[in-house]
Amino acid sequence: MSKLSLLDVAFFIAESQASPKHVGGLMICKRPSGSRAGFAEALYREFLTFTDVQPPFNRIIEFSLTSLPSWRESESVELAEHVHYHRLRRGHNGRPELYRLVSDLHQPMLDRSRPLWELHLIDGLSEGRFALYLKMHHACADGVTMMRWAAESLSRDAGDLQLRPLWSIPHLAGALGGKRLHERIALSLLDSLAGVGRSITGVARLAAMLFLESVKLTKNAISLPFVADGNTPLTGQVTAGRQFATTSVAMQRVNLIRERTRSTLNHVALTCIDGALHRYLGDQGVELQRPITIQMPVNLRKDGELGSGNKIGIIQVELSTPTDDPYVRLRNIGFSLRNVRTMIDSVAPEAIVSYTLITGVVGQLAEMLGLSNSLPPTGNTLVSNVPGPREYLYIKGARLDELHPISTLPAGNLLNITLFSYAGQLYFGLVASDELPHLDRLSGYVGDAFTELEQSVLDAHRPAVGRSRAGAS
Repeated sequence: MSKLSLLDVAFFIAESQASPKHVGGLMICKRPSGSRAGFAEALYREFLTFTDVQPPFNRIIEFSLTSLPSWRESESVELAEHVHYHRLRRGHNGRPELYRLVSDLHQPMLDRSRPLWELHLIDGLSEGRFALYLKMHHACADGVTMMRWAAESLSRDAGDLQLRPLWSIPHLAGALGGKRLHERIALSLLDSLAGVGRSITGVARLAAMLFLESVKLTKNAISLPFVADGNTPLTGQVTAGRQFATTSVAMQRVNLIRERTRSTLNHVALTCIDGALHRYLGDQGVELQRPITIQMPVNLRKDGELGSGNKIGIIQVELSTPTDDPYVRLRNIGFSLRNVRTMIDSVAPEAIVSYTLITGVVGQLAEMLGLSNSLPPTGNTLVSNVPGPREYLYIKGARLDELHPISTLPAGNLLNITLFSYAGQLYFGLVASDELPHLDRLSGYVGDAFTELEQSVLDAHRPAVGRSRAGAS
């Protein structure tokens, strides 16, 4: 038996048919050169032969009236209940049809009587491609962990034809360092006691920071929760039905902006998202007078720390004051994120987790009582960043060309945006309630905002001689 953390338990408490709490990923693959049309279907049949299911893919959630929920390892796992095959019809096998199918697959809750994961192989895509859609309950793993497990099951060598399904690999082996049981219990108890002390101290420090921010004695130490503008189509009561859209930008272009402006990937990406959201809201007749506030997950794991479950916090971050200048927007967001980073580094991770649970409970109560349409949201949307492999990965010689993240909707938010960097591309995965209009238009605006930022940075850093000559002509 393995106990869940309070944060993991929170994902079960917050879950409903209208708002399931699983995360997913869409992997689009190209069949190997010279392979037959039945390659993907044969791959699916081979998947079903790997019946030795390893933790955490064999774990079932158990609830108790006297203690926190816990994981129990199942004696057997029926793979046919977890691994599924789909085939798109010719003429209806393009990207819109693929995204519609994935949106439909992403909506239903996972069956709690079984291990909480599914893999769907989608065959028949145009241009000799097929896709893998993986979904897993957020209590089992955060996005960083799930993508690490997926990468461990793939190969970096196109010539490696060995199949290693992610459920057949012992991902958690050695996480406890081979210590004996009594040593593990003692270390866990000591760490828990120490964590309580760090949490109390850290929460007090956070409360002081929020107070100073609320009385305007500091700026952007951390954005206050529940002050975001709720009069936008981005927030409200989450309902059933999902839609999915993506866009991507070459990392080479992102890195050029980073180098010339001394910015991070998050600075650049959030600048594009901020610009796109303001343009999108303008289409809907909404002109904000204050900055957009996002909820931003932060990874609290130490370097090299493995394991399942979640070790993240979620904080609120103000983006830029409304402006038409992409370069100014980048500078504003950079200032905000640097201050937030300083704040995070100044308190214990336990305090960030406690803060996440407190704000999450308030937002969740509003959603459970049906009040999300009338109460202020925690933030306008949630944006997260999951780093991925820099080189292409392969499955039985088939190259994984694209990897799109698909997350869950937090309470009161009708949109979630996840970034994923893979093989020289930065992918923006947008998942939204069906009630959010024109999601595909918003994804296009992200790409437009990047082009505008890129041009603005190039103009600002053009040599003075070049600018004077251009003016003289």
